Amino acid sequence: MRRPTGSWSSSPVPPDPTGAARARHRRLTAVKLWTDEVVPRITDKLLGSGEVRKLRRRAVDSLAGDVVEIGFGSGLNVPLYPSEVTRVYAVDPSLVARRLSQSRVDASPVDVQFVGLDGAHLPLDDSSVDAALSTFTLCTIPDVTSALSEVRRVLRPGGTFHFLEHGLCPDPSVAHKQHRFNGLQQRLCGGCHLDRPIDALVREAGFEVTELQHDQMPGPSFMLPWGYLYEGVATRMEEA
Repeated sequence: MRRPTGSWSSSPVPPDPTGAARARHRRLTAVKLWTDEVVPRITDKLLGSGEVRKLRRRAVDSLAGDVVEIGFGSGLNVPLYPSEVTRVYAVDPSLVARRLSQSRVDASPVDVQFVGLDGAHLPLDDSSVDAALSTFTLCTIPDVTSALSEVRRVLRPGGTFHFLEHGLCPDPSVAHKQHRFNGLQQRLCGGCHLDRPIDALVREAGFEVTELQHDQMPGPSFMLPWGYLYEGVATRMEEA
């Protein structure tokens, strides 16, 4: 029997590994470009509004002395630091955000020192700062437990941790949406989680939450899964 001729083959044609690798490289490059270059600029605009500024002002109001700010970002808190703040150690992984912050840092009377990129590994001595600040940051840090442990480590005894974060809503219907959209949120917003229980995480890290109130980001009610807020102050608890 004659074998058929032509391009037809009964065996599947293996995919082109080189083409697949190029496609994967393009996807990874696009994701990196979006995360590194676009997300910091969007964050600077969305979280720099007048309404959010009012929330930030409340969060920083009682800061004093030497402060470490994790998730420093584009420096949106810098113009709001109270006069009692003497120095800020800024920690943030984004070099784009750091460039965006420069004009705010230059205009501030507070000494701002960029000291690190990772909130889970603070390059500061034990018990070396009076207070710590985190605004819209605990949602994004990959190892948030280590980051909070680091904050506790560098705080002096009796030091305070001031936070303004979005996170898990106690309303089951809202929480369901947060869990549902969490994966998409992480992909689009640089690893941001919608459903972290902020107060529980802070307590589990060895803090006593002395002040806590909840609020909602400005906007329509259907945006609550993205805007349920935790605003509070926690004190470093001493080990028994």
